[in-house]
Amino acid sequence: MTLHTRRTRRRLALAVGAGVTLALLATGCTGSAGGSATSGGTTMLAAMDNGSPTFTRNFNPYSASKRTTATVIYEPLFVTNTLDGTLVPFLGTEYTQPDASTIVVTVRDGVTWQDGEAFTADDVAYTYQLIKDNASLDTTGVWQNVASIDVADSTVTFHLSSQNVPAVSIVLNVPIVPKHIWESVTDPVTYTDEDPIGTGPYELGDFNENQYTLTKYADYWQADKVAASEIILPASNTQLDVVNNGYDWAYAYMSDVENTWVSASDGNTYWFPPGGTIALLPNLTKAPYNDVNFRQGLSLALDRTKIADVAEESYVDPAGTSGLLLPNQEAWLDPSLPNGGEVDQDTTAALAAFAKAGYTQDASGKLVDSTGTQFAVTISTVNGWTDWLRGVQEVQRQLEAIGMAVTVDQPQQAAFEQARAQGDFDLAMGSFGGTGSLYNDFNQLMSSEFAVPVGETASANFQRYSSAEADAALAELKVTVDEDAQKEIGYQLQQIMTADLPVVPLFYGGLWGLFSNTNFTNWPSADNPYATPATWGANPLLILTTITAAN
Repeated sequence: MTLHTRRTRRRLALAVGAGVTLALLATGCTGSAGGSATSGGTTMLAAMDNGSPTFTRNFNPYSASKRTTATVIYEPLFVTNTLDGTLVPFLGTEYTQPDASTIVVTVRDGVTWQDGEAFTADDVAYTYQLIKDNASLDTTGVWQNVASIDVADSTVTFHLSSQNVPAVSIVLNVPIVPKHIWESVTDPVTYTDEDPIGTGPYELGDFNENQYTLTKYADYWQADKVAASEIILPASNTQLDVVNNGYDWAYAYMSDVENTWVSASDGNTYWFPPGGTIALLPNLTKAPYNDVNFRQGLSLALDRTKIADVAEESYVDPAGTSGLLLPNQEAWLDPSLPNGGEVDQDTTAALAAFAKAGYTQDASGKLVDSTGTQFAVTISTVNGWTDWLRGVQEVQRQLEAIGMAVTVDQPQQAAFEQARAQGDFDLAMGSFGGTGSLYNDFNQLMSSEFAVPVGETASANFQRYSSAEADAALAELKVTVDEDAQKEIGYQLQQIMTADLPVVPLFYGGLWGLFSNTNFTNWPSADNPYATPATWGANPLLILTTITAAN
């Protein structure tokens, strides 16, 4: 089966598994205005924010407890489409990287704050100084990458602290706040910004603890691209609410999506693109996981299509060994990788690889070492993450079929993450990729910078992989501006990934976008992947300025 045919089959596959009985249950409709026509356009009902269980009025865009829509009110210079890494202009019109340690941005003219004041490059300079002076506001580590900033008219120049081409997506994605308001804030760290004034397409309307609204900013610099005149955001967004109350946009995993969401209304559709790769992480500080032959045996022993089907109800594709998030990063795929890096189950080849690592099948079919002891492994996954558990249980069945003794461990999330970070595991479920940056994806997966000793806490590369070849390629990629050269280095990293298998990719983790075409169309889709379906971060800016009114 060709790569294209396999992916086409999987995109067309209908969801399977147990359905959720929704139609028989009634709920109160807190957002019954969803989709209603108003004098200024059409109202949207969206599950873009969730109360815990009610809303706290906090729109400080740098606060950990902010309302998620703060980043719809406050725009950055550029928004990253994490599907392909493209930077979309917002308060910046263009940027250049004349060298690996400089980013030059042209700031947009003709933009006003929602109180009518003019937006200028001084607001940009003030914002970056603000998060430098208040380090806890620098939530993405901008000033770990920036040494200084210069402003001249409508040009802002970022001088990086080192040669670091991939830093552009971090540096340019900061929500910009108005100097004329924030410079009088006593403590910007604790400031809750209850009446936010941004440059974005929406400003805050009515607010109470159970529901609030965003209203279209009439003088928004691209107001003609904003289709919804108002967005209603309930605090409660259960699956029953989403299905029964006529939501226009929600983010939710929904079992048997065809018979729950799609069949609920003629206009309902969905898009579940890949947002990361789910993989088995082998502890490379332990034998036999530190033997590449053993890791290749694991990879060849697995039927990834079956694992993906069982784990995610056929919503996602099995993952190959390239390390790329496909089809998102298909343009970066090494054309020399056989079958695009996808690996079919091959029990004969798996047993040959295990034999090279010192394990063979005995007469009873058990996989044993030279002393006749059956190989035993514990696979760790988070308690309550049912899709990962289903995937692990299918992996367990397949490895037991080849002769291993497999135990599944399900600690609570905090305990799981601590054990994984400190290297206290055999095989652990994990995810990687999805940042939109080729460098960041591979760096977090393979860089020896993160390979701290067992017992110390790793922030990435939990399997503690170390390769001089990979480190050299990553170092070169970090300082390379030319895209063709970046691709060649990316090919090297894919070849290392496929040969060395620092992790064993299983399937792609989905992003669960639910949409209705009744009131709005042109939602992101496989045919038009201009954004992910995510309702958080700056991603909604891409969607809310692209969708169109259905009528």
